[in-house]
Amino acid sequence: MANVSATRGFELDPEARTLPAVLAAAVADDPARSFLHCDGRDVTVGELDDASARVAGALRGWGIGHGDRVAVMMANVPEFLDVWFGIVRCGAIEVPVHAAYRGPLLAHILAESGARILFCDAGFVERLAGLELPALERIVVRGALDPDPDPATPLPQIPLHDLADARVSAPAADLPTVAPEDVSCVLYTSGTTGPSKGVVLQHSANVQLARSNVDLMEYTRADVLYTVFPLFHVNAKFTSVTSTLLCGARLVLDGRFSASGFWDRAREHGVTSFNYMGSLLTILAKQPPRPDDRDHPVVRAYGGACAPALWPRFEERFGVRLHEHYGMTETGITTRNTRTDRRVGSIGRAAPVYDVRVADPHDREVPVGEVGEIQVRPRRPDVMLREYWGRPDATIEAFRNLWFHTGDRARMDADGFFYYVDRLKDSIRRRGENVSSFELEGVVDAFPGVVESAAYGVPSELGEDEVMIAVVPDPSAPLDVAALLAHCERNVADFAVPRYVRIVEALPKTASQRVQKFLLREQGITAETVERPPAPRPRAAPRSRSARPS
Repeated sequence: MANVSATRGFELDPEARTLPAVLAAAVADDPARSFLHCDGRDVTVGELDDASARVAGALRGWGIGHGDRVAVMMANVPEFLDVWFGIVRCGAIEVPVHAAYRGPLLAHILAESGARILFCDAGFVERLAGLELPALERIVVRGALDPDPDPATPLPQIPLHDLADARVSAPAADLPTVAPEDVSCVLYTSGTTGPSKGVVLQHSANVQLARSNVDLMEYTRADVLYTVFPLFHVNAKFTSVTSTLLCGARLVLDGRFSASGFWDRAREHGVTSFNYMGSLLTILAKQPPRPDDRDHPVVRAYGGACAPALWPRFEERFGVRLHEHYGMTETGITTRNTRTDRRVGSIGRAAPVYDVRVADPHDREVPVGEVGEIQVRPRRPDVMLREYWGRPDATIEAFRNLWFHTGDRARMDADGFFYYVDRLKDSIRRRGENVSSFELEGVVDAFPGVVESAAYGVPSELGEDEVMIAVVPDPSAPLDVAALLAHCERNVADFAVPRYVRIVEALPKTASQRVQKFLLREQGITAETVERPPAPRPRAAPRSRSARPS
């Protein structure tokens, strides 16, 4: 049964509350529909159904079932989807692993999650050498196996293509029943402020995120979605792949972002909507203007962290409506700007499934206009994280006083629109004043020759912080730091003008394109950092001779 919501969002099966049910509805609708273009290949719904059944059959043959953890470490390729849906169809829990991880962090995720099977690309196998992974039983490899494997990686290695060649599949009748409240995945946070934690998400939360996305963006069968974000992240998994399956649309999934080729790619595939995060919009806006900037099929985009000053300029230049929202791995879409209810510069109002407030450090709601922590409470069961994997203390701390503490700061206006300020741990306190890193970055990014920036605090000899900004310049032209500082002096409060400017080739980022400022803070004031000259002290007015004491 199909459904069209009040905002024209279209669903093949509004009753589907698990990932296998979403796939089953898509297969029942049209197994021959080409729903994905990825890695130069088109994939039909029926092909995903068949391939994932084979993965599920192999896992069942290895004794993997309800509650067992299976890790996936792959690039953006169709096989990732085959493995992902195979895992959840046999009732197991998927543990996606960032493709850049290695060493202690990789060992931490695989060991803490207790993953019994790892599916990975051939180029990642060598990273397992010497790691203590007591629960891991075998490795399934996409690509050619090393004919001379490292003896420090003694686990059995099985080619992924053998699962297809062996025609091992699991009939639907042999697969376990998957319930909405079953855990589907443990997604490790990217660690913007510290070590990664495993976010435990149930099927119902995954499908709710996709359903909220379809409703917000008003997706229908006619849409072609586009993303370059990795499949080990919620953005690609649930607001791209799952949303596409849910509404009968088509998805173009790329492995890397090309600013110069972005709009040509959209024209080539008839893209109607794309996902953005972090600096993606800024980078597109920094491209030289072209006569065909509005000559493309894209009409809207979904994402977050667009600088308020950039928002109207981007929409006007490219003819694309931006749907700024706020969310995180733990909660999905928490606040949102819709087509008919939006405010430039804001992250929108509370999403229908959440109560959202701004509170002080004692968990007391602050007055309208004051800055505090964003706190969230669900209106329905099982729409956000269940817990942090193996960390009851962290779970209790996050949910203290019956509200989920996001660790992000914002303010709310009298109409219920929220305005993001920064991470609690990224806030800058300078000489008794709070500096919004988000707002300062928006000013710096608007300066010609700046590709992107990150503002953060470094220790001051006077106590509290000094403001430092790391800047990625356009490589085609030198950046005038003095002019940049003068631009800041004209556009931000005196206490927010950076004391230090550091030019860097790139900012350290997570998979979701959030800057890892804790790494920048650890690096501190480096040799190449430029310090702003101290402001000249005003000269004292000369005393009048008549005012001198006799």
